[in-house]
Amino acid sequence: MDQKVLRETVEHTHELMNAPSCSGGAKAAAQDWLDAIGTGREAAETKKYLDELEADVTPLDGLIALAESDIGIQKFGADTAGKIAAHARELKSAGAKYCDCPACSAGAAILEKKDLLLK
Repeated sequence: MDQKVLRETVEHTHELMNAPSCSGGAKAAAQDWLDAIGTGREAAETKKYLDELEADVTPLDGLIALAESDIGIQKFGADTAGKIAAHARELKSAGAKYCDCPACSAGAAILEKKDLLLK
């Protein structure tokens, strides 16, 4: 793997793991990947890590749907849920595809390098 890509991915991985919005599954997959760098498990853990990120990085349509759902309103409160939905709509209208929370932003940056990471 290209050392620059590896270094940038490690940096984004630490950002992801430190984000309050990072799921437990993503945090575990990230740590497993970090532990596997340079070992015979690296390729398999890279695939697992990227699969987890693809499942966790939230598309804006999904975020809007959650924020406007009964579950989202219960989870965030009506006012916050409305603000989340409005923010997601603004992002979408500006051309964004994914949530811009710290975890999703770091995960999306890693996924942009997916093809390079799977080489």
